[in-house]
Amino acid sequence: MLTLDSIRDIKIYQSKKGYRFSVDSLLLFSFIRLAHVKTIADLGAGSGIIGLLLAKRFLEAEVYLVEIQKGLYELCKMNIRINDLSERVHAINEDIKDIAKGKAIKGLEENSFDLVVSNPPFRRPRTGRLSPENERALARHELLLEFKDLVRASHRLLKTGGRFCLIHLPERLTEVLQELKDTGLEPKRLRFVHSKQKEPAKLVLIEAAKARRPGLVVEKPFIIYNDDGSYTEEMASVYRI
Repeated sequence: MLTLDSIRDIKIYQSKKGYRFSVDSLLLFSFIRLAHVKTIADLGAGSGIIGLLLAKRFLEAEVYLVEIQKGLYELCKMNIRINDLSERVHAINEDIKDIAKGKAIKGLEENSFDLVVSNPPFRRPRTGRLSPENERALARHELLLEFKDLVRASHRLLKTGGRFCLIHLPERLTEVLQELKDTGLEPKRLRFVHSKQKEPAKLVLIEAAKARRPGLVVEKPFIIYNDDGSYTEEMASVYRI
């Protein structure tokens, strides 16, 4: 069973009981600061939320939604159609590990993307609570995709100077940064996300650049809620066009 939801300037079908996008996707979308983008790959696209939002922001960009799960891939195709984006947005049912290994895939040529984005599985297998819904389990835990393979696939797709933007857990930050650097993606921007002002960070947003010099900027924290439980102005703006 599906629901039809609206967010900002797009409509999106998603499973009522399976994988559904969360605030993580919107935070990642809002974190992207590039002015001009012609080619975008959303790796592990789910129902396509991030790639579709980016297609609406970058009106001349070609966007590729890469999703291994057949059901989510079909949702991507539906969501492309209902948002009238079939000319510029393309769904691809492929395994990111194959991209990392250099498999030739039409549309996903090496060194051809300005921007790669991903809201990846955060947790290693056998850590945290595993969702009983298979779609959710695969989206949250590294059951089909390890982080190192995501990074290698992103590096392979990006042009020199191209950007990789992702969201992850603060407790895995040292591992994430090391994997990026070892693969030739230099961390350039970092922003921690907190539920409230005085609470520990719950998420971290990262931008890395392919084959660029070191130099990391840590931006001011992103706060989701005011003390009274209402959204901060910045969080509210994420939901607005």
